[in-house]
Amino acid sequence: MTIKSLGDAFNPDVDLTHGAACACAACIPAGRRFTAAAVEPAVPADTEALVDRMVENAVVRSVFGGNEIARRSFLKTIGAGAFAAALAGIIPLDRVKAAVKDGMGGGGPLEKTRLNIGFVPITCATPIIMAHPMGFYERQGLDVQVIKTAGWAVARDKSLNKEYDAAHMLTPMPLAITMGAGSTAQPFVMPAVENINGQAIVLHVGHKDKRDPKQWKGFKFGVPFEYSMHNFLLRYYVAEHGLDPDQDIQIRVVPPPEMVANLRAGNLDGYLSPDPFNQRAVWEKVGFIHLLTKEIWEGHPCCAFACSKAFADELPNTYGALMMALLEATAYAADPANRKEISAAIAPANYLNQPVPVIEQVLTGRFADGLGAVQDVPDRIDFDPFPWHSMGVWILTQMKRWGYVSGDLDYRAIAEQVYLATETGERMKAMGQTPPETTYRTHTIMGKVFDPADPEGYLSSFAIRRG
Repeated sequence: MTIKSLGDAFNPDVDLTHGAACACAACIPAGRRFTAAAVEPAVPADTEALVDRMVENAVVRSVFGGNEIARRSFLKTIGAGAFAAALAGIIPLDRVKAAVKDGMGGGGPLEKTRLNIGFVPITCATPIIMAHPMGFYERQGLDVQVIKTAGWAVARDKSLNKEYDAAHMLTPMPLAITMGAGSTAQPFVMPAVENINGQAIVLHVGHKDKRDPKQWKGFKFGVPFEYSMHNFLLRYYVAEHGLDPDQDIQIRVVPPPEMVANLRAGNLDGYLSPDPFNQRAVWEKVGFIHLLTKEIWEGHPCCAFACSKAFADELPNTYGALMMALLEATAYAADPANRKEISAAIAPANYLNQPVPVIEQVLTGRFADGLGAVQDVPDRIDFDPFPWHSMGVWILTQMKRWGYVSGDLDYRAIAEQVYLATETGERMKAMGQTPPETTYRTHTIMGKVFDPADPEGYLSSFAIRRG
């Protein structure tokens, strides 16, 4: 078997690391990423040639473990032709290319290969972000542009307007959008959770003497969005300490990248926010970590991958390929041994735009807390894609508790319509992963057990509530 042509993967003078001279299929033309104005002239007219290059790049980068220096040095030593011939004797590249062209996501050709996926620059979005520089999308035959988004109102609106094919969302958002809470109603689905844990309550350094929440009356807190676990966990936490979150404190929506600046300026006394902005407050010596949200609810969901039901239904092969890429990326992120590598991959300006040490402290769980101690909490953030229906039911109880929705709710029907736990479980099995055997379980939040079989009983057990 021979390779008909040698692409950039076999060229020792071409850098495949997505840098300034990148010539891989995700970064054509050299030295710049796709932009709206550059997409058409940048991509070869022959789609098959594009797929060939993507496969070659992915295989060769895998052979060298992503070590670009080793690849280029090796090719210069033995020659591109000799290496290509040897590789062809081991890996049937023509068959691999044919398989990609037939569509790796749903048993047929991909209906659409160029996708726009929005993300808010936080570590919760790690799988969605890292899949771009680390080649997970490319390996599924997808040309994905990950688009940095200021906040979730923008992400929601761009998703509703179909400017985004899919997006990094907060786990309550697909439920809210489907129900028409806060926006026009449109059926959305959430096939995967991006992260569990990974948030914190941060207080201004001037409040180190106010560690008891009962001392927080009159405080101003930031959360990133109304329909967020951050909002619901903060409300739950202060209410369990006897404070009414609508009367005793102020809760303001603040985009995550603006949290630290508002804390420094005195506009906020604290916030419950995603990282890296909790750790960034410590890094800049303007805040300290009061507690990690895993102390409120161990294993709570936070962010997710979501899209319109129309996207999933009308482009099933593309949707399947995208799911495959994200499930693989999530599994890679779940391994603590990979966290430092991932930190470097997602740190650049077009992704998180944060110092690598800040991201490492979040992903590795070894961090300064701003109180003079260095903590070691390996599961400060973790990555588990399974979208438990019971988590969806809990979120719905909190939406009703605080007046975001009203009336009779069919909790199970809504959760099962939006959170695609059964489908995701089947995809995980196909990948050799072991999903849970059931989609419902009890959860314990601040010592109180939530039974998804009795959401109304759980809701009525709270003294402080709106609904």
